[in-house]
Amino acid sequence: MKVTLRVWRQKGPDQPGRFESYEAEVPSTDMSFLELLDTVNEGLIARGSDAIAFDHDCREGICGMCSQVIDGQPHGPDKAAATCQLHMRKFKDGDVITAEPFRAKAFPVVKDLVVDRSALDRVMSCGGFISVNTGAAVDANAVLVPKDDAEKAMDAAACIGCGACVAACPNAAAMLFVGAKVSQFALLPQGGPERARRVLRMRSAMDAEGFGHCSNEAECEAVCPKEVKLSNIARLNREFLRAVLVSPE
Repeated sequence: MKVTLRVWRQKGPDQPGRFESYEAEVPSTDMSFLELLDTVNEGLIARGSDAIAFDHDCREGICGMCSQVIDGQPHGPDKAAATCQLHMRKFKDGDVITAEPFRAKAFPVVKDLVVDRSALDRVMSCGGFISVNTGAAVDANAVLVPKDDAEKAMDAAACIGCGACVAACPNAAAMLFVGAKVSQFALLPQGGPERARRVLRMRSAMDAEGFGHCSNEAECEAVCPKEVKLSNIARLNREFLRAVLVSPE
């Protein structure tokens, strides 16, 4: 099986970029898209050319670093999967596959397919945590959590912060990401003491980073590798309105 890769090449944040094409031999359709990039890079290095820069770490769909737009879709055509979980069996012999970085003001390109997604970390640092006293661990049954709330909180916490929701949104909004992080704490009693302050600070940080506003396109939910639900955005909006009314900030 042979495919043609159209890959976005850009030497740096302030450099112009362009698509370059590479013919690639696919020895096995069970290999992942990242493994195909590895194969292409081996050939480029052997010829003395600059390898294609792309992010990766766990390659198990956990870390979210491998974010790319494949054929116009964040993480590629496979549903509920990160780029590292996209296998070449999703493509056919002779296909032309386009790979490019996430496009968003808040995600500046570093090089080729690598973007700086530290904006999400800065939003998290403004409230995506629970302040607790150190010491002995609290008994697991000391604070009872309703099963339905626990399951919703766990579903929201599944967000890996890859940024696919931002890349898919026509407004480059981070509402699904922030909604998931706010929800996982708002649904649990442990998140109660900082509830209002958390949502106000995270929403403010989100706007300051240059993310757009949600217009209910639902593209974010469609491309999320962990299938985080749009209902978390609704919960974020409710939490924000509640905080505006009750918070002294």
